[in-house]
Amino acid sequence: MSLSFANSIAVQGRARALVPLCVGAGAYLFFLFLGDTLLQDSDSFWQIKIGQWILDHRAMPMIDFYSFTRTGAPWISTSWLSQVAFAFSHAQWGWAGPVILTAAAVALTVAIFVHLLEAHIGAPRAVLFAMLALLLSIHHVLARPHILALPVMVAWVGLLMAAASRRSAPSWTWLPLMALWANLHGGFVLGLALIGPISLEAVEHAEKGRRLALFMRWVLFGIGALIASCCTPYGWRTLQGATNILSLGELLTLIVEWMPANFATFTPFEGALLALIAFGYYRGLVLSAPRIFLILFLTWSALSHVRSIDAFAFLVPLVLAKPLGEMFPQPQPEAAAGAESWPGRYVTALGALMIVAASWTSTSLYLGHHRFTFTMTQTPVAAVDLLEQRKLQRVFNAYQFGGYLISRNIPVFVDGRAELYGEKFIMDFFKATEGKKPELLPRLLDEHKIDATLLGADAPGPQILDQLKGWKRIYADDIAVIHVRDTADGATEAPSK
Repeated sequence: MSLSFANSIAVQGRARALVPLCVGAGAYLFFLFLGDTLLQDSDSFWQIKIGQWILDHRAMPMIDFYSFTRTGAPWISTSWLSQVAFAFSHAQWGWAGPVILTAAAVALTVAIFVHLLEAHIGAPRAVLFAMLALLLSIHHVLARPHILALPVMVAWVGLLMAAASRRSAPSWTWLPLMALWANLHGGFVLGLALIGPISLEAVEHAEKGRRLALFMRWVLFGIGALIASCCTPYGWRTLQGATNILSLGELLTLIVEWMPANFATFTPFEGALLALIAFGYYRGLVLSAPRIFLILFLTWSALSHVRSIDAFAFLVPLVLAKPLGEMFPQPQPEAAAGAESWPGRYVTALGALMIVAASWTSTSLYLGHHRFTFTMTQTPVAAVDLLEQRKLQRVFNAYQFGGYLISRNIPVFVDGRAELYGEKFIMDFFKATEGKKPELLPRLLDEHKIDATLLGADAPGPQILDQLKGWKRIYADDIAVIHVRDTADGATEAPSK
Protein backbone atom coordinates (compact mmCIF):
# COMPACT_ATOMS: atom_id res chain seq x y z
CA MET A 1 0.00 0.00 0.00
CA SER A 2 1.49 3.38 -0.98
CA LEU A 3 2.18 5.96 1.73
CA SER A 4 -0.13 8.55 0.18
CA PHE A 5 -3.00 6.05 -0.01
CA ALA A 6 -2.38 4.97 3.58
CA ASN A 7 -2.38 8.60 4.72
CA SER A 8 -5.64 9.29 2.90
CA ILE A 9 -7.27 6.32 4.63
CA ALA A 10 -5.91 7.50 7.98
CA VAL A 11 -7.34 10.98 7.45
CA GLN A 12 -10.67 9.46 6.50
CA GLY A 13 -10.64 7.24 9.57
CA ARG A 14 -9.74 10.06 11.93
CA ALA A 15 -12.34 12.35 10.36
CA ARG A 16 -14.97 9.81 11.41
CA ALA A 17 -14.16 10.82 14.98
CA LEU A 18 -15.83 14.15 14.21
CA VAL A 19 -19.20 12.49 13.66
CA PRO A 20 -20.06 12.27 17.39
CA LEU A 21 -18.98 15.89 17.85
CA CYS A 22 -21.10 17.07 14.93
CA VAL A 23 -24.16 15.18 16.15
CA GLY A 24 -23.61 16.48 19.67
CA ALA A 25 -23.30 20.05 18.40
CA GLY A 26 -26.52 19.62 16.43
CA ALA A 27 -28.32 18.38 19.55
CA TYR A 28 -26.93 21.30 21.55
CA LEU A 29 -28.16 23.91 19.08
CA PHE A 30 -31.54 22.20 18.79
CA PHE A 31 -32.21 22.33 22.53
CA LEU A 32 -30.68 25.78 22.85
CA PHE A 33 -33.12 27.20 20.33
CA LEU A 34 -35.97 25.38 22.09
CA GLY A 35 -34.62 26.40 25.47
CA ASP A 36 -37.91 27.70 26.85
CA THR A 37 -39.31 24.18 26.66
CA LEU A 38 -36.62 23.08 29.14
CA LEU A 39 -38.11 25.42 31.76
CA GLN A 40 -41.42 23.71 32.44
CA ASP A 41 -40.95 22.00 35.79
CA SER A 42 -41.19 23.99 39.03
CA ASP A 43 -38.70 21.60 40.64
CA SER A 44 -36.03 23.62 38.85
CA PHE A 45 -36.76 26.50 41.26
CA TRP A 46 -36.01 24.60 44.45
CA GLN A 47 -33.07 22.78 42.84
CA ILE A 48 -31.47 26.16 42.14
CA LYS A 49 -32.42 27.49 45.57
CA ILE A 50 -30.72 24.57 47.33
CA GLY A 51 -27.65 24.89 45.12
CA GLN A 52 -27.39 28.58 45.98
CA TRP A 53 -27.73 27.77 49.70
CA ILE A 54 -24.84 25.32 49.39
CA LEU A 55 -22.72 27.95 47.65
CA ASP A 56 -23.59 30.62 50.21
CA HIS A 57 -23.08 28.50 53.33
CA ARG A 58 -20.32 26.18 52.08
CA ALA A 59 -22.24 23.37 53.74
CA MET A 60 -24.67 20.59 52.85
CA PRO A 61 -28.34 20.61 53.86
CA MET A 62 -29.11 17.97 56.49
CA ILE A 63 -32.65 19.01 57.44
CA ASP A 64 -35.59 20.69 55.76
CA PHE A 65 -35.90 24.45 56.11
CA TYR A 66 -38.17 25.30 53.16
CA SER A 67 -41.52 23.95 54.39
CA PHE A 68 -43.59 24.68 57.49
CA THR A 69 -44.98 21.14 57.57
CA ARG A 70 -41.62 19.35 57.79
CA THR A 71 -39.33 22.02 59.26
CA GLY A 72 -36.33 20.39 60.92
CA ALA A 73 -37.07 16.92 59.51
CA PRO A 74 -34.00 14.98 58.30
CA TRP A 75 -33.42 15.51 54.59
CA ILE A 76 -30.39 15.27 52.33
CA SER A 77 -29.86 16.38 48.75
CA THR A 78 -28.72 13.48 46.57
CA SER A 79 -28.29 15.86 43.59
CA TRP A 80 -26.20 18.49 45.33
CA LEU A 81 -23.53 18.81 42.63
CA SER A 82 -26.09 19.34 39.87
CA GLN A 83 -27.90 21.86 42.06
CA VAL A 84 -24.69 23.79 42.59
CA ALA A 85 -24.00 23.80 38.85
CA PHE A 86 -27.51 25.05 38.07
CA ALA A 87 -27.35 27.68 40.82
CA PHE A 88 -23.99 28.99 39.65
CA SER A 89 -25.07 29.17 36.00
CA HIS A 90 -28.35 30.85 36.97
CA ALA A 91 -26.51 33.44 39.07
CA GLN A 92 -24.21 34.24 36.14
CA TRP A 93 -26.61 34.27 33.19
CA GLY A 94 -30.17 34.05 34.50
CA TRP A 95 -32.33 31.31 33.01
CA ALA A 96 -29.95 31.14 30.04
CA GLY A 97 -27.45 29.44 32.35
CA PRO A 98 -29.53 26.33 33.18
CA VAL A 99 -30.68 26.14 29.55
CA ILE A 100 -27.11 26.14 28.23
CA LEU A 101 -26.05 23.64 30.89
CA THR A 102 -28.93 21.31 30.02
CA ALA A 103 -28.36 21.57 26.27
CA ALA A 104 -24.63 20.91 26.76
CA ALA A 105 -25.39 17.81 28.86
CA VAL A 106 -27.67 16.45 26.14
CA ALA A 107 -25.00 17.19 23.53
CA LEU A 108 -22.36 15.33 25.54
CA THR A 109 -24.75 12.41 26.00
CA VAL A 110 -25.41 12.16 22.29
CA ALA A 111 -21.71 12.46 21.40
CA ILE A 112 -20.75 9.65 23.81
CA PHE A 113 -23.69 7.55 22.62
CA VAL A 114 -22.75 7.84 18.94
CA HIS A 115 -19.08 7.20 19.70
CA LEU A 116 -19.90 3.98 21.55
CA LEU A 117 -22.31 2.74 18.88
CA GLU A 118 -20.39 3.57 15.72
CA ALA A 119 -17.60 1.18 16.65
CA HIS A 120 -20.11 -1.66 16.17
CA ILE A 121 -22.75 -0.51 13.71
CA GLY A 122 -21.17 2.38 11.82
CA ALA A 123 -21.79 6.11 11.97
CA PRO A 124 -25.04 6.29 9.92
CA ARG A 125 -26.88 3.75 12.06
CA ALA A 126 -25.41 5.24 15.26
CA VAL A 127 -26.73 8.68 14.32
CA LEU A 128 -30.14 7.19 13.54
CA PHE A 129 -30.27 5.55 16.96
CA ALA A 130 -29.26 8.86 18.56
CA MET A 131 -32.12 10.67 16.84
CA LEU A 132 -34.58 7.99 17.95
CA ALA A 133 -33.26 8.15 21.53
CA LEU A 134 -33.77 11.91 21.62
CA LEU A 135 -37.27 11.52 20.22
CA LEU A 136 -38.19 9.04 22.95
CA SER A 137 -36.71 11.07 25.80
CA ILE A 138 -37.55 14.60 24.66
CA HIS A 139 -40.51 14.83 27.07
CA HIS A 140 -38.07 14.42 29.99
CA VAL A 141 -35.38 16.84 28.80
CA LEU A 142 -35.75 19.54 31.45
CA ALA A 143 -33.40 21.80 33.40
CA ARG A 144 -33.10 19.30 36.23
CA PRO A 145 -30.28 17.17 37.72
CA HIS A 146 -31.15 13.93 35.90
CA ILE A 147 -30.07 15.51 32.61
CA LEU A 148 -26.63 16.44 33.94
CA ALA A 149 -26.22 12.80 34.99
CA LEU A 150 -27.36 11.45 31.62
CA PRO A 151 -23.94 11.50 29.89
CA VAL A 152 -22.41 9.74 32.90
CA MET A 153 -25.10 7.03 32.72
CA VAL A 154 -24.46 6.43 29.01
CA ALA A 155 -20.68 6.38 29.46
CA TRP A 156 -20.88 4.03 32.46
CA VAL A 157 -23.15 1.46 30.83
CA GLY A 158 -21.34 1.75 27.48
CA LEU A 159 -17.97 1.03 29.09
CA LEU A 160 -19.37 -1.91 31.05
CA MET A 161 -20.97 -3.39 27.92
CA ALA A 162 -17.71 -2.89 26.02
CA ALA A 163 -15.83 -4.82 28.72
CA ALA A 164 -18.44 -7.59 28.63
CA SER A 165 -18.16 -7.79 24.83
CA ARG A 166 -14.39 -8.21 25.19
CA ARG A 167 -14.99 -10.92 27.83
CA SER A 168 -12.92 -8.96 30.32
CA ALA A 169 -13.44 -7.11 33.59
CA PRO A 170 -13.99 -3.35 33.80
CA SER A 171 -11.07 -1.07 34.54
CA TRP A 172 -10.77 0.31 38.07
CA THR A 173 -10.12 3.70 36.48
CA TRP A 174 -13.84 3.86 35.61
CA LEU A 175 -14.93 4.02 39.26
CA PRO A 176 -14.68 7.85 39.44
CA LEU A 177 -17.58 7.86 36.96
CA MET A 178 -19.77 6.22 39.58
CA ALA A 179 -18.63 8.71 42.22
CA LEU A 180 -19.48 11.58 39.86
CA TRP A 181 -22.89 10.06 39.08
CA ALA A 182 -23.68 9.64 42.80
CA ASN A 183 -22.99 13.33 43.39
CA LEU A 184 -25.04 14.44 40.38
CA HIS A 185 -28.25 12.45 40.79
CA GLY A 186 -29.84 9.61 42.74
CA GLY A 187 -30.27 7.58 39.56
CA PHE A 188 -26.79 6.13 40.13
CA VAL A 189 -28.51 3.13 41.78
CA LEU A 190 -29.40 2.00 38.25
CA GLY A 191 -25.71 1.88 37.39
CA LEU A 192 -25.06 -0.28 40.43
CA ALA A 193 -27.97 -2.59 39.61
CA LEU A 194 -26.77 -3.19 36.04
CA ILE A 195 -23.31 -4.40 37.05
CA GLY A 196 -24.67 -7.86 37.90
CA PRO A 197 -26.39 -8.79 34.63
CA ILE A 198 -23.65 -7.20 32.53
CA SER A 199 -21.03 -9.24 34.39
CA LEU A 200 -22.95 -12.42 33.52
CA GLU A 201 -22.66 -11.48 29.83
CA ALA A 202 -18.87 -11.37 30.18
CA VAL A 203 -18.64 -14.57 32.21
CA GLU A 204 -21.00 -16.57 29.97
CA HIS A 205 -18.83 -16.08 26.88
CA ALA A 206 -15.45 -16.38 28.59
CA GLU A 207 -13.32 -19.50 28.37
CA LYS A 208 -14.37 -22.09 30.94
CA GLY A 209 -11.02 -22.06 32.69
CA ARG A 210 -11.15 -18.35 33.49
CA ARG A 211 -14.83 -17.85 34.25
CA LEU A 212 -14.50 -17.98 38.03
CA ALA A 213 -11.55 -15.57 38.08
CA LEU A 214 -13.38 -13.21 35.74
CA PHE A 215 -16.53 -13.37 37.85
CA MET A 216 -14.57 -12.52 41.01
CA ARG A 217 -13.01 -9.52 39.26
CA TRP A 218 -16.50 -8.28 38.40
CA VAL A 219 -17.60 -8.84 42.00
CA LEU A 220 -14.66 -6.79 43.27
CA PHE A 221 -15.46 -4.10 40.74
CA GLY A 222 -19.07 -4.08 41.94
CA ILE A 223 -17.90 -3.64 45.53
CA GLY A 224 -15.61 -0.84 44.37
CA ALA A 225 -18.52 0.82 42.57
CA LEU A 226 -20.64 0.59 45.73
CA ILE A 227 -17.87 2.23 47.72
CA ALA A 228 -17.42 4.89 45.01
CA SER A 229 -21.14 5.70 45.15
CA CYS A 230 -20.65 6.61 48.81
CA CYS A 231 -17.89 9.10 47.98
CA THR A 232 -20.20 12.05 48.54
CA PRO A 233 -20.57 14.60 51.36
CA TYR A 234 -23.28 12.34 52.82
CA GLY A 235 -21.37 9.06 52.61
CA TRP A 236 -23.50 5.91 52.78
CA ARG A 237 -26.64 7.99 53.39
CA THR A 238 -26.54 8.94 49.72
CA LEU A 239 -27.50 5.38 48.83
CA GLN A 240 -30.31 5.41 51.37
CA GLY A 241 -31.58 8.79 50.20
CA ALA A 242 -31.54 7.73 46.55
CA THR A 243 -33.75 4.70 47.24
CA ASN A 244 -36.28 6.46 49.51
CA ILE A 245 -38.36 7.55 46.51
CA LEU A 246 -39.08 3.90 45.71
CA SER A 247 -40.93 3.46 49.03
CA LEU A 248 -43.69 5.94 48.16
CA GLY A 249 -46.06 3.23 46.94
CA GLU A 250 -49.37 4.49 45.56
CA LEU A 251 -48.08 8.04 45.41
CA LEU A 252 -45.84 7.15 42.46
CA THR A 253 -48.96 6.65 40.34
CA LEU A 254 -49.95 10.30 40.88
CA ILE A 255 -46.64 12.05 40.20
CA VAL A 256 -46.47 12.52 36.43
CA GLU A 257 -42.89 11.36 35.87
CA TRP A 258 -43.39 8.28 38.05
CA MET A 259 -46.64 7.23 36.38
CA PRO A 260 -46.71 4.05 34.27
CA ALA A 261 -46.63 4.40 30.49
CA ASN A 262 -50.03 5.14 28.98
CA PHE A 263 -50.87 3.55 25.64
CA ALA A 264 -54.32 5.12 25.33
CA THR A 265 -52.84 7.18 22.48
CA PHE A 266 -49.95 6.23 20.23
CA THR A 267 -46.57 7.44 21.54
CA PRO A 268 -42.99 7.21 20.25
CA PHE A 269 -42.23 4.80 23.08
CA GLU A 270 -45.01 2.48 21.92
CA GLY A 271 -43.67 2.70 18.38
CA ALA A 272 -40.16 1.86 19.60
CA LEU A 273 -41.39 -1.23 21.44
CA LEU A 274 -43.32 -2.47 18.41
CA ALA A 275 -40.35 -1.78 16.13
CA LEU A 276 -38.02 -3.68 18.47
CA ILE A 277 -40.32 -6.70 18.49
CA ALA A 278 -40.83 -6.56 14.72
CA PHE A 279 -37.09 -6.26 14.04
CA GLY A 280 -36.33 -9.21 16.30
CA TYR A 281 -38.78 -11.42 14.43
CA TYR A 282 -37.90 -10.17 10.95
CA ARG A 283 -34.11 -10.39 11.24
CA GLY A 284 -34.01 -13.35 13.62
CA LEU A 285 -31.98 -11.43 16.18
CA VAL A 286 -30.35 -13.88 18.61
CA LEU A 287 -29.29 -12.57 22.02
CA SER A 288 -27.61 -14.10 25.03
CA ALA A 289 -29.64 -14.62 28.20
CA PRO A 290 -28.00 -11.66 30.06
CA ARG A 291 -28.69 -9.28 27.15
CA ILE A 292 -32.30 -10.47 27.01
CA PHE A 293 -32.62 -9.83 30.75
CA LEU A 294 -31.14 -6.34 30.39
CA ILE A 295 -33.62 -5.43 27.63
CA LEU A 296 -36.54 -6.86 29.59
CA PHE A 297 -35.47 -4.99 32.74
CA LEU A 298 -35.10 -1.67 30.92
CA THR A 299 -38.44 -2.22 29.17
CA TRP A 300 -40.18 -3.06 32.44
CA SER A 301 -38.70 0.07 34.06
CA ALA A 302 -39.95 2.25 31.21
CA LEU A 303 -43.40 0.66 31.34
CA SER A 304 -43.56 1.16 35.12
CA HIS A 305 -42.38 4.79 35.20
CA VAL A 306 -42.30 7.17 32.24
CA ARG A 307 -39.19 8.84 33.66
CA SER A 308 -37.29 5.62 32.83
CA ILE A 309 -38.03 5.93 29.12
CA ASP A 310 -34.84 7.94 28.59
CA ALA A 311 -32.82 5.08 30.12
CA PHE A 312 -34.60 2.67 27.78
CA ALA A 313 -33.90 4.93 24.80
CA PHE A 314 -30.16 5.28 25.41
CA LEU A 315 -29.25 1.96 27.03
CA VAL A 316 -31.12 -0.63 24.95
CA PRO A 317 -29.09 0.30 21.81
CA LEU A 318 -25.89 -0.15 23.82
CA VAL A 319 -27.04 -3.63 24.81
CA LEU A 320 -27.86 -4.45 21.19
CA ALA A 321 -24.75 -2.84 19.66
CA LYS A 322 -22.52 -5.91 19.46
CA PRO A 323 -25.21 -8.33 18.16
CA LEU A 324 -26.27 -5.75 15.57
CA GLY A 325 -22.65 -5.21 14.58
CA GLU A 326 -22.30 -8.92 13.93
CA MET A 327 -25.40 -8.83 11.72
CA PHE A 328 -24.17 -5.77 9.80
CA PRO A 329 -20.34 -5.95 9.78
CA GLN A 330 -18.61 -2.65 9.16
CA PRO A 331 -15.33 -2.09 7.28
CA GLN A 332 -12.42 -0.79 9.32
CA PRO A 333 -10.39 1.35 6.90
CA GLU A 334 -8.26 2.88 9.59
CA ALA A 335 -6.86 -0.53 10.50
CA ALA A 336 -5.36 -0.83 7.05
CA ALA A 337 -3.50 2.41 7.45
CA GLY A 338 -1.49 1.23 10.41
CA ALA A 339 -0.41 3.81 12.93
CA GLU A 340 -2.20 7.16 13.02
CA SER A 341 -0.51 9.78 10.85
CA TRP A 342 -0.22 13.49 11.58
CA PRO A 343 -2.81 14.62 8.98
CA GLY A 344 -5.51 12.58 10.69
CA ARG A 345 -4.72 13.98 14.12
CA TYR A 346 -4.68 17.56 12.84
CA VAL A 347 -7.95 17.11 10.94
CA THR A 348 -9.65 15.83 14.07
CA ALA A 349 -8.27 18.54 16.37
CA LEU A 350 -9.01 21.36 13.93
CA GLY A 351 -12.48 20.04 13.20
CA ALA A 352 -13.27 19.75 16.92
CA LEU A 353 -12.15 23.33 17.55
CA MET A 354 -14.28 24.59 14.66
CA ILE A 355 -17.36 22.75 15.97
CA VAL A 356 -16.89 24.18 19.47
CA ALA A 357 -16.28 27.69 18.11
CA ALA A 358 -19.35 27.52 15.87
CA SER A 359 -21.52 26.35 18.77
CA TRP A 360 -20.25 29.10 21.07
CA THR A 361 -20.72 31.76 18.40
CA SER A 362 -24.26 30.56 17.74
CA THR A 363 -24.97 30.67 21.47
CA SER A 364 -23.69 34.24 21.81
CA LEU A 365 -25.67 35.45 18.80
CA TYR A 366 -28.87 33.77 19.98
CA LEU A 367 -28.59 35.08 23.54
CA GLY A 368 -28.08 38.55 22.14
CA HIS A 369 -31.70 38.78 21.06
CA HIS A 370 -33.52 36.09 23.06
CA ARG A 371 -34.37 36.00 26.74
CA PHE A 372 -35.32 32.65 28.25
CA THR A 373 -38.37 32.63 30.53
CA PHE A 374 -39.97 30.00 32.73
CA THR A 375 -43.38 28.68 31.74
CA MET A 376 -46.12 30.80 33.32
CA THR A 377 -48.28 27.86 34.37
CA GLN A 378 -45.69 27.03 37.07
CA THR A 379 -45.15 30.62 38.20
CA PRO A 380 -48.20 32.27 39.85
CA VAL A 381 -46.43 35.63 40.08
CA ALA A 382 -49.43 37.91 40.66
CA ALA A 383 -51.03 35.56 43.20
CA VAL A 384 -47.79 35.27 45.21
CA ASP A 385 -47.36 39.05 45.09
CA LEU A 386 -50.75 39.34 46.79
CA LEU A 387 -49.79 36.76 49.42
CA GLU A 388 -46.67 38.76 50.23
CA GLN A 389 -48.62 42.01 50.43
CA ARG A 390 -50.97 40.48 53.00
CA LYS A 391 -48.08 38.79 54.83
CA LEU A 392 -49.78 35.39 54.64
CA GLN A 393 -47.17 32.78 55.52
CA ARG A 394 -48.92 29.46 56.19
CA VAL A 395 -50.03 28.81 52.62
CA PHE A 396 -51.72 25.59 51.53
CA ASN A 397 -50.17 25.45 48.07
CA ALA A 398 -50.68 23.30 44.98
CA TYR A 399 -47.99 20.66 44.45
CA GLN A 400 -46.76 22.32 41.25
CA PHE A 401 -46.38 25.73 42.94
CA GLY A 402 -44.03 24.53 45.67
CA GLY A 403 -40.82 25.20 43.77
CA TYR A 404 -41.81 28.75 42.86
CA LEU A 405 -42.85 29.56 46.44
CA ILE A 406 -39.47 28.32 47.68
CA SER A 407 -37.78 30.63 45.19
CA ARG A 408 -39.78 33.51 46.71
CA ASN A 409 -38.72 32.52 50.25
CA ILE A 410 -42.26 31.56 51.27
CA PRO A 411 -42.50 28.39 53.43
CA VAL A 412 -44.43 25.71 51.57
CA PHE A 413 -47.03 23.17 52.58
CA VAL A 414 -45.69 20.71 50.01
CA ASP A 415 -43.26 20.65 47.06
CA GLY A 416 -41.56 18.22 44.70
CA ARG A 417 -39.44 16.54 47.40
CA ALA A 418 -41.95 13.73 47.81
CA GLU A 419 -39.58 11.53 49.82
CA LEU A 420 -39.46 14.24 52.51
CA TYR A 421 -43.22 14.35 53.05
CA GLY A 422 -44.02 10.67 52.68
CA GLU A 423 -46.73 8.72 50.94
CA LYS A 424 -49.66 9.31 53.34
CA PHE A 425 -49.13 13.05 53.66
CA ILE A 426 -49.12 13.73 49.92
CA MET A 427 -51.82 11.17 49.18
CA ASP A 428 -54.12 12.94 51.67
CA PHE A 429 -53.23 16.24 50.02
CA PHE A 430 -54.06 14.99 46.52
CA LYS A 431 -57.29 13.31 47.62
CA ALA A 432 -58.41 16.49 49.38
CA THR A 433 -57.63 18.89 46.53
CA GLU A 434 -58.60 16.65 43.61
CA GLY A 435 -62.09 15.96 44.95
CA LYS A 436 -61.61 12.26 45.71
CA LYS A 437 -62.01 12.84 49.46
CA PRO A 438 -63.12 16.48 49.86
CA GLU A 439 -63.90 15.88 53.54
CA LEU A 440 -60.12 15.76 54.15
CA LEU A 441 -59.65 19.35 53.05
CA PRO A 442 -61.08 21.21 56.09
CA ARG A 443 -59.23 18.82 58.42
CA LEU A 444 -55.89 19.55 56.72
CA LEU A 445 -56.53 23.29 56.75
CA ASP A 446 -57.33 23.30 60.46
CA GLU A 447 -54.66 20.81 61.47
CA HIS A 448 -51.89 22.89 59.90
CA LYS A 449 -53.39 26.28 60.86
CA ILE A 450 -53.55 27.42 57.24
CA ASP A 451 -53.94 31.17 56.59
CA ALA A 452 -54.51 30.99 52.82
CA THR A 453 -54.71 28.49 49.98
CA LEU A 454 -52.96 28.80 46.62
CA LEU A 455 -54.34 26.18 44.24
CA GLY A 456 -54.35 25.68 40.49
CA ALA A 457 -57.16 27.43 38.62
CA ASP A 458 -58.09 24.24 36.76
CA ALA A 459 -58.16 21.98 39.84
CA PRO A 460 -61.27 20.94 41.83
CA GLY A 461 -59.83 22.37 45.05
CA PRO A 462 -60.92 25.99 44.51
CA GLN A 463 -64.49 24.90 43.74
CA ILE A 464 -64.56 22.89 46.98
CA LEU A 465 -63.29 25.88 48.95
CA ASP A 466 -65.96 28.11 47.37
CA GLN A 467 -68.53 25.95 49.17
CA LEU A 468 -66.58 25.57 52.41
CA LYS A 469 -67.85 27.65 55.30
CA GLY A 470 -65.31 30.03 56.78
CA TRP A 471 -63.34 30.49 53.54
CA LYS A 472 -63.68 32.98 50.72
CA ARG A 473 -62.05 33.53 47.36
CA ILE A 474 -60.09 36.78 47.11
CA TYR A 475 -58.11 36.28 43.91
CA ALA A 476 -58.23 34.24 40.70
CA ASP A 477 -56.52 34.27 37.33
CA ASP A 478 -55.78 31.68 34.66
CA ILE A 479 -53.02 30.16 36.78
CA ALA A 480 -53.96 30.24 40.46
CA VAL A 481 -56.79 30.91 42.93
CA ILE A 482 -56.39 32.27 46.47
CA HIS A 483 -58.78 31.63 49.34
CA VAL A 484 -58.42 33.04 52.88
CA ARG A 485 -60.25 32.56 56.13
CA ASP A 486 -63.19 34.90 56.61
CA THR A 487 -62.23 35.69 60.16
CA ALA A 488 -58.62 36.42 59.32
CA ASP A 489 -59.22 38.63 56.30
CA GLY A 490 -60.50 42.09 56.96
CA ALA A 491 -58.93 43.74 53.91
CA THR A 492 -60.71 44.67 50.75
CA GLU A 493 -60.87 41.84 48.27
CA ALA A 494 -58.40 42.00 45.42
CA PRO A 495 -59.88 42.00 41.95
CA SER A 496 -59.75 38.80 39.94
CA LYS A 497 -57.96 38.82 36.63
